[in-house]
Amino acid sequence: MKKIWTKIKALRPTKRKLMQLYFALLFNANVKGFSTGNIYGGNVKKMCVPGINCYSCPGAVGACPLGSLQGALSANKSTLFYVGGILLLYAILFGRMICGWLCPFGLFQELLYKIKTPKMKKNRVTRILSFFKYVVLVFFVFIVPIMYAFRDTPFPAFCKYICPAGTIEGGISLLANKVNESYFQMLGPLFTWKFLVLASVVVSCVFIFRMFCRFVCPLGALYGLFNKFSVFGVKLEKPKCIGCDKCVKHCKMDIRTVGDAECISCGECIDVCPVGAIHWKGIKTKKTLPETVEGNKKARNITRGIVAAIMAAVLVGAVVYFWIEEDKKTPAPPGLEQNEPENEDLPDPGYNVGNLCLGAELNVITPEGITEETLNPAKTGRITVINFWGTWCGPCVSELPHFDLLDKNYENVDVVAVHTESLVETAPDFIAEKYAESGIIFVRDLAGEAYALSLNIRGTYPATVVIDENGVIVERIVGSATYEQLETVVKKALEE
Repeated sequence: MKKIWTKIKALRPTKRKLMQLYFALLFNANVKGFSTGNIYGGNVKKMCVPGINCYSCPGAVGACPLGSLQGALSANKSTLFYVGGILLLYAILFGRMICGWLCPFGLFQELLYKIKTPKMKKNRVTRILSFFKYVVLVFFVFIVPIMYAFRDTPFPAFCKYICPAGTIEGGISLLANKVNESYFQMLGPLFTWKFLVLASVVVSCVFIFRMFCRFVCPLGALYGLFNKFSVFGVKLEKPKCIGCDKCVKHCKMDIRTVGDAECISCGECIDVCPVGAIHWKGIKTKKTLPETVEGNKKARNITRGIVAAIMAAVLVGAVVYFWIEEDKKTPAPPGLEQNEPENEDLPDPGYNVGNLCLGAELNVITPEGITEETLNPAKTGRITVINFWGTWCGPCVSELPHFDLLDKNYENVDVVAVHTESLVETAPDFIAEKYAESGIIFVRDLAGEAYALSLNIRGTYPATVVIDENGVIVERIVGSATYEQLETVVKKALEE
């Protein structure tokens, strides 16, 4: 019986695991997004969460700090200072403690490692490999995005070519939903590569503790630089240390000493130190008289109960808030009745190729601001390329020059760029700076991206719908479009 109880106790999650699970749920509180296949795009999404959690995850309620940083490198100074300031705040407060306690992808890796298989122990090779994440940080997060920033083109290189969290949280989560079947047409060599990266990380994490965190993650590399200066974390009192190295040997990370750049402040070293030389920053162990032990234990339990109740209330409140917020932000677009077939020769309204394109009256955006003038993208009477984009979306901004060139080369074609409701206030300044002389017609989507949703574009930006003179859909492009691809579709529509 004792053995059975011991096994049951071993299965209980640790406090750290519970905290990891809690923040994974909190950062993905938009539970409804998993059933609707829609990505939340409200105001809360402007805030970066501390750990890696993909912006395109249906449940994500905040932005990924790495993706935001790469995008900010080619944005205006205020955006860069905003994102940089948030990251600096996280780093100074917690350092790599974020990796050990707050990162959802860190929890994912640790759960994989629990699968019973032979494990690779840390050694000289793994310690050398731990420096590779700094190469990834410098090259993919800074050098490549900065190079593209000089061309006024945001390019989140790490997100695009490596990030396995984005593949599983954003890509696979969206593709797994039946409402996003049309997204399969955007799959190509890049997704295949990203899927192979994810598969290799998943398999490796079964045998190697936190393989991605230790060898690849640039966010962990960045936070690790602040470990010694962070407000929270573990600390070694060198005068008390007897140099037994039990802490280093017990740790699964490639640390050389407690609290260095590889330390994720999991706290396991505190329990194995024989002389109590390791403690949480700001907290020192004190000897307690026997008669006060019971009183202290009761006080701690009461405090823990209060904190747990508050945290549970916050999580439930967040889930309810985003559920209601989602309901508020999905009104049916007005003006759809304008696109009923005017004669029997036209097809029924819808969002697939061959359907009559749905329409809505959308406010025109100029360099001076969002105007009262409206435009129905589906009722121009000309071949029209409708592009759904946002200033916050790196791939969207990257492909806008293709649409600008298309508009210049084809006078009998209209290009309408529908900006999402999210961060639409940044659009006028962006247009004034880069497209003041462009012939692209910029308009604002309805509340909750309702017009995009009516055309079955559920949060994956950019996306493009091409219609003929009668408003019939001739092509749908989910994801980034090349100029050659756009020109081929337009030429075919002109010939017909």
